[in-house]
Amino acid sequence: MKRFVVGIDVGGTNTEVAIIDNDGAILDGFNVSTRCCESFEEYISLISDGVSDMIKRNNFEQKIEKIGVGAPNANFFSGNIEYAPNLLWKGILPFASMLQEKTNIPVVLTNDANAAAIGEHVFGGATQMNDFIVVTLGTGLGSGIFSNGKLIYGHDGFAGELGHTLVETNHGRLCGCGRRGCLETYVSSTGIVTTAIELLANNQEKSVLKEIPANQLTSLDISNAANAGDAVAIKAFEYTGKMLAIALANVVSITSPEAIFISGGLVKSGKLLFDPLIENYNNCVMTLFKGKVKILPSLLCDKNTGLLGAAALAFNNN
Repeated sequence: MKRFVVGIDVGGTNTEVAIIDNDGAILDGFNVSTRCCESFEEYISLISDGVSDMIKRNNFEQKIEKIGVGAPNANFFSGNIEYAPNLLWKGILPFASMLQEKTNIPVVLTNDANAAAIGEHVFGGATQMNDFIVVTLGTGLGSGIFSNGKLIYGHDGFAGELGHTLVETNHGRLCGCGRRGCLETYVSSTGIVTTAIELLANNQEKSVLKEIPANQLTSLDISNAANAGDAVAIKAFEYTGKMLAIALANVVSITSPEAIFISGGLVKSGKLLFDPLIENYNNCVMTLFKGKVKILPSLLCDKNTGLLGAAALAFNNN
């Protein structure tokens, strides 16, 4: 039996919205700029109007079960986005309650990385797993942790912030959270760019990356250079893989997952990331866990992970 929900993926730049069925097929959708409205109320009105129009043109008025939302700093328990540093609006934003009031459709909301983990469980590589971790590598580093078949939220809804575990306490890199030395400042698309810039400043080797202004350098530039054999770019990936490996070895000791799925743009670099990651992980992980945990790319990497995660959240909360 076909079931239908609306999935909403709220990003710092764009918000994507779609009708999705229980096979993960996207039937219709639209997107808006997350920065299009000065007030949060205007933004919610724009989203709700778009959802209503989309439902009407597909004659789905009585078919949508729920709206699922994945958003930064989103709290599953409260339905609020709380103090998201990359959004235009600050403070506590009552996203779920406001959207539900305007659309008259039940709304459930969670952190975007948690949504990615639920998406992996429903539509991806973890459909037969009860214990696994999803790590999302984008501008920052997010994570969602499943244990005994349930997503770990903690007592306040914010458990699983692997990206904000400290990996450097001696003059570490400044993080958007206000602290220094968080993992995501080293392992993310932003982090690898910072690593490359530091290597270029302290390295006399020739590198095509030196031809790119620092404020224009991207993780894709580094990946392309590494694939062409650029030594500095390769070292940037090696360092990134090593830092992630140490973090994963630590979290494995706490959660003992069956698998860890890596998602996000950096996954497209393939062996450049995974070879140093797995080599260093095997050197770091406790002997008790050696050979027990698979480290894999997400099976949703070539799909819209954010929308599928939001839809999976809605299907999982009936």
